[in-house]
Amino acid sequence: MNRTDYHRMIETPQMLDYGVYLDVSKLLDCQKPLAEMCNADELQFQIVHQVEELWMKLMAYTLVDVMGYLEQGNTNRVVTLMGRVHRLMRLMTAQLDVLETMSPREYQEIRLQLGNGSGQESPGFQTLLRMPRDLWEAYKATYLDARGLSVADIYDAKYDHGDSYVVAEALIEYDELFQKFRAMHLYLIHRSIGLGSRSLKGRPVEMLESGTRHRFFPELWDVRCDMTDAWGASYGVVREAIHE
Repeated sequence: MNRTDYHRMIETPQMLDYGVYLDVSKLLDCQKPLAEMCNADELQFQIVHQVEELWMKLMAYTLVDVMGYLEQGNTNRVVTLMGRVHRLMRLMTAQLDVLETMSPREYQEIRLQLGNGSGQESPGFQTLLRMPRDLWEAYKATYLDARGLSVADIYDAKYDHGDSYVVAEALIEYDELFQKFRAMHLYLIHRSIGLGSRSLKGRPVEMLESGTRHRFFPELWDVRCDMTDAWGASYGVVREAIHE
C-alpha cells in the first residue's frame, strides 16, 4: 500500500463490535483530517491534549463520587477512589513527555492554529480547579468538625494515623500531584516556546508560574510548618555531637 492508502486505513478503519462500542469512528473524527495537518506533529499535539481532557473528565466524575463518600464518612471508598485520581494525575503528567518530541519550530507552526487559544482555557482543567473547595468542606465537616478535631490534632496532638489523617493525606497527595503536573507543563512551555517571549505578553507566564505555587488545601500544608516550628524549638540549643 502507498502513503495515501495507509492514511485512509488510519482515518477510516473497519469497525467491528469493539470499535462500535467505543464509538471509535467519532474519536477518530475528533482530529483534523491528516491531509489538513499543518505538520506531521499536529496529530500528536491534538491527541495528547484531547486525551488529557478525557482523563480530566474521569477525574472530575470520580471526585464528585469522592465528595459523596466524604459526606458519608466512608473512608475506604474515599481512599480507593482518591488512589484512582492519583494514578490519573501521574498519567497526565507522564503524557507531557510525548510533546517534548516536537521541535520549537514545529510547535510554533501548531501554535498558529490555536489562534488566541491557551491551555488555561481547558474546560476539564477549569472544572478541576473549582472542586477542591467543595472537597475540603466535605472533609472538614465529616472528619474534623463532627469529631471535634482540628488539623493540628490529627497530625500531632492526637495523632493516631486514623481515618481523619488517612483521608487528609489522600487529599494532599492529590494536591501535590496536581501542582507537579502544572510544574511539568511549565517546563514544557519553557522548552517549546520559551517563557521570556515578548509575544506571551507576561500574563500567561505569570498565570502558569503562580499556578505552580497554588495550594488546594493550605491547611494541610501549613500544619507541617507549624509542627516544625513547635518541635524544632530545641534546634537552636547546642547539643552534644553524635558519636559512635
